[in-house]
Amino acid sequence: MTTAPTTTLPANPWERWGWAFAAIWLVFLVFPVTSVAAADVPVAVKVAAWLCIAAFAVANVMGYSWRWNTWACLGVMVAMALATLPVIGMGVISFTPYLAILSALELPTPWWKWAVGLWAAFPLLSLLQIDDFPPFFFLVLWPIMIGAVMLRIFGEREELSYRALGEHAVVAERERVARDVHDVLGHSLTALSVKAELAARLIDLDPARAKQELESIQRTARQALAEVRATVGGLRAGNLDDELAAAPLVLADVGVATTIEGSVADTDPRHRALLAWVLREAVTNVVRHAQARTVVIELSPDGIAVTDDGSGCDGAEGNGLRGMRERVSGAGGTLSIRPATPGTRVEVALP
Repeated sequence: MTTAPTTTLPANPWERWGWAFAAIWLVFLVFPVTSVAAADVPVAVKVAAWLCIAAFAVANVMGYSWRWNTWACLGVMVAMALATLPVIGMGVISFTPYLAILSALELPTPWWKWAVGLWAAFPLLSLLQIDDFPPFFFLVLWPIMIGAVMLRIFGEREELSYRALGEHAVVAERERVARDVHDVLGHSLTALSVKAELAARLIDLDPARAKQELESIQRTARQALAEVRATVGGLRAGNLDDELAAAPLVLADVGVATTIEGSVADTDPRHRALLAWVLREAVTNVVRHAQARTVVIELSPDGIAVTDDGSGCDGAEGNGLRGMRERVSGAGGTLSIRPATPGTRVEVALP
């Protein structure tokens, strides 16, 4: 049994290193820390406010770890930020980028959008100029929040693209298995059918020859079963030497004489597996449809050509020829099927 190929999604860096980035960005908590230091409140209150800021920082870092619940961490962060409100007043707005970034990068869809929108609205309070807080402070915070949103969107788009690649790989693998199984079974079953008919005709005339054909049927059936298993497992590659040796035997069983011009050594080693599949399918089509008497197989550095003197190439292309064309196109080559005089010429040209 095979497993269809999959495209592994790249690891999200925020799952592993988000806490480290969050820890680095804690440096900007210096603003609420200095605001607490400048506040006209008792020292005990300042210490309590600093402890709240420290708890805010810890919850923020924990929010990027899979071991902690993001919602719970956001709740702690909001509570700690509000606890500093009596001390720093409108300065509490400086906490909102941390809330927005954690929400954008860690909350599930669609909640992260609503949460970021909520945190982005709070900096607009700076326009009220309460406690002489700098107006238009939101213009400083919004680019940070927008950056977090873009990271989330780009991450989701990347995930979608990888999933699409994975689905494409599954479809391509299914097509490969279907094409290979068709080629293997089509050729093998055709050979079995021809040999069975020959054995049936010889059973009374030449029992010894009929026995040989029956033994050949057994060998072909076992080989076909092994090839199907290997093909489904993605392990089988066409062997041009084997196909070139088998083609005259299969054609001879239906009374077709074979002439081979050139040798395997004349072909490009990069394309021999492909040429083996092409030869197998071409021979199968000759046996099934051509009603030919002779076949010429030509091997060259540019590819292969199979010419028969049969009934011609009328009719639409079947699955075998379509599969052959897909294989050749995938290798950057061209497949031409045209009438000969008489018969049909199947020619593959490869780069």
